[in-house]
Amino acid sequence: METITPNQVSKVEAGRDRYGRDDLMIWGVLPLAIKVSGQETNGQFMLFEHAGMDKGGPPRHVHYGQDEWFYIIRGVYVFEVGDARCQLGAGASLFAPREVPHGWACVSDEPGTLLTLITPVNTFEDFILETTRHASLPTREDIEHAFATHGMKLTGPPLELEAA
Repeated sequence: METITPNQVSKVEAGRDRYGRDDLMIWGVLPLAIKVSGQETNGQFMLFEHAGMDKGGPPRHVHYGQDEWFYIIRGVYVFEVGDARCQLGAGASLFAPREVPHGWACVSDEPGTLLTLITPVNTFEDFILETTRHASLPTREDIEHAFATHGMKLTGPPLELEAA
């Protein structure tokens, strides 16, 4: 992986990530393409894309040190942030503040594409890259440990796939 320095101009082609990869998968389930690395922003933010995503999403969880912003490019997604639950389609966005449990899932029949911004990065980029080293879901204990190591906690199962 190339070294990235702050203030470096970077171009990322469609279907690729910041490092030129096109095949990253989080635990073999969620497609991942880093568009802006935290290295480029001195840890202020990172931006990544889940393109061509099938139905489903990550387990409910909480970030203790990061805010998260989502922008739907394609498809329909259900979000749960705290006690609020909503369904959003292409062009909509949602903000999930730190310390508030949340989850999301693609619920559309066609593949969805979701853009996500994390701020500040802290060790989240390390976490997300570590998840791509697994071809399939590890045990729940291993997932809980991975989340805890990077300042997050699992709070429940993935969202149901029915529309909100």
